[in-house]
Amino acid sequence: MYNILVLIPVDDDKKAKLEAVAEGCKITYSEEDTVDKETVQQANIIIGSPSVEMVKGSTNLKWLHLNTAGVDQFIKEGILAEDVMLTNSTGAYGLAVSEHMFAMLLEIIKKLHLYRDNQNERIWKSEGRVKTIYNSKVLIVGLGNIGCNFAKMIKAFGGYTIGVKRRPSEKPDFIDELYLNNELDNLLPKADIVALCLPSTKETQKLFSRERIALMKEGSILLNVGRGASVDTEALCDAVESGHLLGAGIDVVDPEPLPEDHRLWGIKNIVMTPHVSGWYHLAETYERIFDISLENLKRFLNGEELKNIIDFSTGYVK
Repeated sequence: MYNILVLIPVDDDKKAKLEAVAEGCKITYSEEDTVDKETVQQANIIIGSPSVEMVKGSTNLKWLHLNTAGVDQFIKEGILAEDVMLTNSTGAYGLAVSEHMFAMLLEIIKKLHLYRDNQNERIWKSEGRVKTIYNSKVLIVGLGNIGCNFAKMIKAFGGYTIGVKRRPSEKPDFIDELYLNNELDNLLPKADIVALCLPSTKETQKLFSRERIALMKEGSILLNVGRGASVDTEALCDAVESGHLLGAGIDVVDPEPLPEDHRLWGIKNIVMTPHVSGWYHLAETYERIFDISLENLKRFLNGEELKNIIDFSTGYVK
């Protein structure tokens, strides 16, 4: 019998589904913000994302399934025992996060953020010419679930998609050109829009440094919905303020939360949201997270291979 701790919100219907799958197991329902360390340490299976400090050093844990896509905190040395299996909810966030990124892009190229500012000031005036996605070259860095969903949207609007990923694969129909990460510097000067859909790993830390941002095309746009640490924040501010970049749409920043006195708040052509594109803000995201969790629970209890097993050496799904 396994001791299962469920930290994602579940109603009676979803509890019944979990209990039907895990018949004979003890299931404890709690919340990430209120669960105590003793309960976390006693669990053999955890569905949800406990704090790292609570789960650290557990001798009972066999499998941790995160309700997030990011795993960086949990793959650090000394957090989980070597025999603990870690999985995540990759596949649940593509719809919500890609739509959010697409909305930020439209806001910037159609100057909707400027018109909103004007509305608040009761100013009735034109802000001049706008841009279009049609025939734009869009460089998508990271072709996971989010990047692929975003690429499909760009194609639907007549954009030209260039994908960059870390491992070779067949080119999807919705990607016009496909390259590996080592070609990034050659591609940046060609792109009208650069979209970052990257997790937090050693390789992605400050991937968009001051030098790499300088390689971007004059008047281009940077979008980031992966992790704030992928971008040099001060360099991004400088690039937008100087006019080298037309603007940026970011749902993640470094640091988070952003200090009240940070210069980012006041830069006109940076559209910023407080890391809200994912989580449970879209109901469909939650449903997908639950479905992945339930399917993996079935597999674990039946001794079958799990979905979304994390490679601790890379931080990516195997």
